[in-house]
Amino acid sequence: MFYWGGLSSPGSAGVGLSFGDGFKHILGSKRLSELSVKRSLLAFLTADGNVTVVLLNGQSEEGQNERQTSRGGKAPSRYKRFNITLKEQIHSLSSGKHHVVLATQAGMVWEWSEQSTITKPFRSLTNKQIVQVACGDDHSVVLTKDGQLFTWGQNSSGQLGLGKDKPSSLSPQPLKSLDGIPLAQISAGGNHSFTLSLSGAVFGWGRNSAGQLGLGDKEERYVPVCVKSLNQKKTVFISCGEDHTAVLTKGGLLFTFGSGCYGQLGHNSLRDEHRPRLLGGLWGSKVSQIACGRHHTLALIGSSKMIYSFGRGEQGELGNGQRTNQCVPLPVHLPPECSPNQTVEKIMAGGNLSVACFQDGEISAGSCRGMSVLDDGIIDRWILDCENAKAWNRVKSEIKKMFSSASCINGSFIDKSDKHYKTSERQSGLDLSLARLAFEKMAQKQKILLEVESVVRQNLLRSLGSTAPGVEALRVYLILPELLRVLNKQQHGKQLAVDLASAILHLDQESLSVLRRLWTTLPYYYYRTLVKVFHSVLAHFISQMTTQICNRWDEASFLLKVLHKLHDFLQERQKNVDPPLVCENSLCVKRDMVLADTLAYLRTTPPDFSLPLKVNFFLEDGFDAGGLCTEFFTLLSQDIRKASSVIQASKDSGLFWFSADTSGSSDEFYYLGVICGMAFYNHCYLNIGFPLALFKKLLHLSPTLSDLEELSPVEARSLKNVLMEDEEVEEIFCLDFTVQGKELIPNGRQIPVTKVNRQKYVDLYVDFFLNKSVEYQFKEFARGFSCGNCFDFWRMFLPEELRLQLYGTSKYEWEELRRIATYEHCGPLDKLIQNFWTVFLELSEEHKKRFLIFMYATVRLPLGGLSQLHLKIVRCDYEDADKRFPVAQICFGTLHLPNYSNIQILGDRLIHAITCCEDFGKM
Repeated sequence: MFYWGGLSSPGSAGVGLSFGDGFKHILGSKRLSELSVKRSLLAFLTADGNVTVVLLNGQSEEGQNERQTSRGGKAPSRYKRFNITLKEQIHSLSSGKHHVVLATQAGMVWEWSEQSTITKPFRSLTNKQIVQVACGDDHSVVLTKDGQLFTWGQNSSGQLGLGKDKPSSLSPQPLKSLDGIPLAQISAGGNHSFTLSLSGAVFGWGRNSAGQLGLGDKEERYVPVCVKSLNQKKTVFISCGEDHTAVLTKGGLLFTFGSGCYGQLGHNSLRDEHRPRLLGGLWGSKVSQIACGRHHTLALIGSSKMIYSFGRGEQGELGNGQRTNQCVPLPVHLPPECSPNQTVEKIMAGGNLSVACFQDGEISAGSCRGMSVLDDGIIDRWILDCENAKAWNRVKSEIKKMFSSASCINGSFIDKSDKHYKTSERQSGLDLSLARLAFEKMAQKQKILLEVESVVRQNLLRSLGSTAPGVEALRVYLILPELLRVLNKQQHGKQLAVDLASAILHLDQESLSVLRRLWTTLPYYYYRTLVKVFHSVLAHFISQMTTQICNRWDEASFLLKVLHKLHDFLQERQKNVDPPLVCENSLCVKRDMVLADTLAYLRTTPPDFSLPLKVNFFLEDGFDAGGLCTEFFTLLSQDIRKASSVIQASKDSGLFWFSADTSGSSDEFYYLGVICGMAFYNHCYLNIGFPLALFKKLLHLSPTLSDLEELSPVEARSLKNVLMEDEEVEEIFCLDFTVQGKELIPNGRQIPVTKVNRQKYVDLYVDFFLNKSVEYQFKEFARGFSCGNCFDFWRMFLPEELRLQLYGTSKYEWEELRRIATYEHCGPLDKLIQNFWTVFLELSEEHKKRFLIFMYATVRLPLGGLSQLHLKIVRCDYEDADKRFPVAQICFGTLHLPNYSNIQILGDRLIHAITCCEDFGKM
């Protein structure tokens, strides 16, 4: 670790290139974990969780004189040191001019003040679990694990964010205006503050005398205001100087704004910037870390391991060997002790000081402590622990904390790609399929689901205000219908639906308008779910009032009003679309003519491939919620393998490759590509065994001999023999540069294959077989694939991954199916269920695959195998159960199992159903 710069007034220390010895005169052999500096107060957090506070230049009473010489300069001549050790380990700190705020591993907050030199806890934050702290000169900000902000200290410039007329406060006050926003980071400058959301929204407040809030003016802000010019920039980190601010994006871009009087903005001028401005001096380099001192800025370029500095340099804080200011980024002159094999682990800056920590080798990605979000691991642990009485109390406590916080819920189901950084009034940033899967997983244990319902009703919905501070705060209104959907299946959630409807109606006009725009841009399946959950509860209340003496009109009125708004929104959506709104591609085919009907459909009615495909089979009732589409592509795969003239199976491997015959319809290769693209886009599998070479070619990668070996092992083996032969190849194999009568090179018939040129022959052979001989066929196929799969996101996959996405996997771990199963009107220990699993696990491999077709319309599995499927077994009680057959709802992975009297009848009926499933048994 090295430091450079001054620790007191100009000229007293840190002049020029003054690299310190890692503060050994203060810390001894302890490793520095975090440093915070304001003016003459330094606070050190060491790796063992203890803190040392240093006051410089006799700022306190009689200081202790210590003189030690460090490399390139002198250490402070006078300072007083205070060691802080708490019972709980300290994980983070931040210092102001005269105070230091500490957060412990247990989430407690303590404050040390220069005036008393005593460390005191904030009792009002005892149960808040603080994860981050930030201090300005005279104010403090903390972030809790459930996403709340608390501020205290001076409020002269609005730096507490509590409002213009709010006085300064010695005790923490909740900053409620950002409630519901999932927050990732906080930062504080001299008298201004910032916070950053998980999706990159930046909010600032406080002093703005130099434009350090980035809002385009110099007016102070007394409540948090969104810096809209940074929206969708993918901001991931904010650092504040005394009166300037630096912002880092995920792509490694650096924006600076605020005071530029010392050059600390790096724009080759001393001018203030009132809006975020991209730092052009580092254009082309990916910045990985930033840190702001009082009037200077550091930036680390991770790939080159170089640190750049700019701004005030009077005390050597720029590390360039000079005492002058610098208004453009220039490299820090690191000392010879810095080995090329070392990597910069962390850069820190504060006051007039700069610090760089190094370590050998590469640095693993660190994680900033942040608020809680819900994930699969947490849910799995809840499911595992809920049956243990002691553990259940802990689970209930965690559920209460998680589902009482709108911030936690709003941050839990964001899109895993970068799409969530584009959150706007037209883009929620959510992946609602994650919410659906999470709540369905919770439904495996009803006590968990009901506990969640109770907490949401009693805590979460009651905490929601009428004004949403941003789109991210409205996500909860999009997520909770997915909870209602699962509760509704179990005949629960009716009062929750009423409470949610009431909360929606309680929103002010502006927030409701934004929610409406989000609703109208969501997928059709979600919109349908939204309507169904409210409609089903309304129907229940109306049924009650018609069959019982009760009055449910108050509850019904909330539901009716929300349904009315949903209807109005849909009407507006339809009126604003010309031609009329089409939510999906609808295709009707005959089972015995699937390929022919599909080709006719594609040729006569070119569809909008960006819309989901919905399939109906001729003369069959049914609504496609995914199962019919899956079955359609399964049948289509069979027809293509049997009847298509554009591909043929290799006799050696059984894999399919393009036919060399192009005499048929010229568009058949194109439409084969379209069909494959449609299957990929609609998350269905085509059971056609294409070799890896096809997927390499789609991704513009060159196939090799190993790819030919997969498709045609015999030919590949012959070519390998040519390459491996020790004797003269020409005499043994009598080969020339031709394949199938085609010359591989000019005059190829006259050129024999020898030891010298055999590698060239093999390369040309592979190129001919996999490229040139099918050039037209593949070109048309690729054009069709791109058309049927209209978004280019598929290009991010590796060839193996792309094949898996289209073809699926056939690795069956049959016990996994039992592990994922859920039950309705029965349980895993019921005799009927035990009999079912006994029968199933004793089935032949072929019959087990038939069961998959019966249940899911395909034998192909997603990555992860059977564990990624959904299976719900519903016990059906019939008087004539032994005469009935099992029934599958392929759209939902649900098996309706009659209450058979014995295991033999169950086995007979199940085998009959799965072997005759094309004739009956599916819904």
